Amino acid sequence: MIADPVLADCRTLAHGFFTREGGVSEGLYAARNCGFGSGDDRTAVARNRALCLDELGAGSLITVHQTHSPDVVVAQAPWAPDQAPRADALVTDRPGIALGILTADCAPVLLADADTGVIGAAHAGWKGALTGVLDATVSAMLRLGARLAQIRAAVGPTIGPRSYEVGPEFRERFVTADPATADLFTAGAGDRLLFDLPGYVLRRLAALGIAQPGVTGHDTLTDPDRFFSYRRACHNGEPDYGRLLSAIVLKG
Repeated sequence: MIADPVLADCRTLAHGFFTREGGVSEGLYAARNCGFGSGDDRTAVARNRALCLDELGAGSLITVHQTHSPDVVVAQAPWAPDQAPRADALVTDRPGIALGILTADCAPVLLADADTGVIGAAHAGWKGALTGVLDATVSAMLRLGARLAQIRAAVGPTIGPRSYEVGPEFRERFVTADPATADLFTAGAGDRLLFDLPGYVLRRLAALGIAQPGVTGHDTLTDPDRFFSYRRACHNGEPDYGRLLSAIVLKG
């Protein structure tokens, strides 16, 4: 489990960006696959999630059916995995409920106002980040009583700026929305470009008023021993891939 210093000194909460190490899944999913949306054995996934809960010291874990949207849900009580709402972020002010996000290259973002007791977790792939999932998450936290100046945020392991190859039409989407994003793209092979997803997410957080957001700096594509990667699975011709869990919880 990886912790970020920005959140690690908040004594009223626990958080973790979990790696693939230390679980019970096998094959493509070895070893800590936490995604019920994969083709892994559901019992193994449930056991992997339970391991994460134990490490967090949380009573329950909830995730959402992620769709690369800007949609956020407010969690007032736990729900079963098969009842997960369609969304890409969660917020709560209830202790003991761990908010979880699943990724395999996209950026997991954990947020907290430890003073008012409001937390959030967001799945920020390029589409969700571009269309405002982080903005919506912070807004939902503010409605629960969080104070903008007190919100801390950390970006976990995601595909790195030297690994995320995209086409010119991808760049056009971002530059059309915000010309200042042009410097987040560097030249690749031929007409291909390399995109700095964590850099973009950090900028969106800063633009929202989040002071000095943290970033773990891990590249999911280049570290197969610790991280699942959708893009690496595609490059290798693999039929499926595991999902990494990132979670945050208010202590009771």
